[in-house]
Amino acid sequence: MRSIALFVEDDAHEKIIGAIVWKIAAEFDFNVKFDWRNAVGGHGKVIAELKVYIRDLGRQGAPWPDLIVVATDANCKGLNERSREIGPPDAPAPVLLAVPDPHVERWLLLDGAAFRAVFGRGCQAPDRKCVRKLYKRKLIEEIRAAGGTPFLGGIEYAEDIVHHMDIDRAAQADESLQRFVRDLRSTFRSWQV
Repeated sequence: MRSIALFVEDDAHEKIIGAIVWKIAAEFDFNVKFDWRNAVGGHGKVIAELKVYIRDLGRQGAPWPDLIVVATDANCKGLNERSREIGPPDAPAPVLLAVPDPHVERWLLLDGAAFRAVFGRGCQAPDRKCVRKLYKRKLIEEIRAAGGTPFLGGIEYAEDIVHHMDIDRAAQADESLQRFVRDLRSTFRSWQV
């Protein structure tokens, strides 16, 4: 069993990033255990809590997690800028960044076939635009158009959508997803040695 600490900025990241990590871990036949370190408070809170967590890990000593995943939206700042803001933390475990650009809800709309498998109706992969809450609204609209009821903004369907997602096809449509999936697979490959 591999232990993965996840720092996320909200419930959407928890559901979506968690489902993607589970999906990729299953490709490698890994059992993973999540240690959710932060699920509310936005980007600033994620960074502050990450620093405290890494400091505490250093003080406590082993056992350390096998991997630390830090997830925060690019929020129109771009992948590279957001990655610089997070910085390479001096951590006792590998750190991977999941930086959806611009927002994580867009990732759920990238594979129309997965959407169809869950709702009976596909959706078009949306263009990448930097508009606040655009993808939250788009997800809700697509679910309603398919006859669904998004009680929690559609995030309650995230695990089902990701389960049916062709992760490689979705990653081809989004550089930020592609980067996260590539880095996650690379880390998991290194565990096979």
